[in-house]
Amino acid sequence: MEPSVLVQKLEERTRLKPERVVRLHGVVGAEPFELLIFRGFSSSTTHPTAFDPDATVLPDGTQLQRAELLQGPLNPDAEIVLVGPISPDELLAQAIW
Repeated sequence: MEPSVLVQKLEERTRLKPERVVRLHGVVGAEPFELLIFRGFSSSTTHPTAFDPDATVLPDGTQLQRAELLQGPLNPDAEIVLVGPISPDELLAQAIW
């Protein structure tokens, strides 16, 4: 699935499940890439993102490699991973939400 379409679908899913956080890992060229999705919004922790909510948060050439479903809100000292790491496409499966 096209990465930007996948991100849009995951944003919608987190709007419906506000207690869940999605973390996507991948690469942009040779650089590591990480994206968090929470309550319908995406933010990269490794690359700048535009202020425009209609603009994609994925830099050109982004390859998404793995995904995790986390209990939200995030607590860095006690992170709860519910599912993953799995492929980003697998994360859309209804049963795991």
